[in-house]
Amino acid sequence: MANEDPRNWMWSEALQMLARAERLHREVFTPPQVSRRGVNWEPPIDVLETQDAVLILVALPGVDPDKVEIVIHNSGLSIAGERVLPQELRTAVIHRLELPQGRFERHIPLPAGRYEAPQSAVVNGCLVIRLPKASRPRSAP
Repeated sequence: MANEDPRNWMWSEALQMLARAERLHREVFTPPQVSRRGVNWEPPIDVLETQDAVLILVALPGVDPDKVEIVIHNSGLSIAGERVLPQELRTAVIHRLELPQGRFERHIPLPAGRYEAPQSAVVNGCLVIRLPKASRPRSAP
């Protein structure tokens, strides 16, 4: 005869949920293996368009903005670089590592149009890439 005490059932369910949560945490927060292209992660972005420019906000915590490659090509904009642990932390005991490490790359399709050279700055912890829209030449009357 099975024990039908609700406390035993609830305790069993709680333990199973904790085990599932722990497995999911290990899967999500395990440092990724390097892919065939050598890219480990893609940074999250926001793309906004104003009347005179396209703005791309890229979340790159701990990445030197001077070492980020920004390239405009026919099909959009590509950004690439690497996030590495500071040298003094390489021998530290890591209790939690949630920010992605290693090489990143992101291809961003752009709205149709022509753009001038990209301008970039760091604002509130994000790399902000500004792509001014190229002015259209006026046709002669």
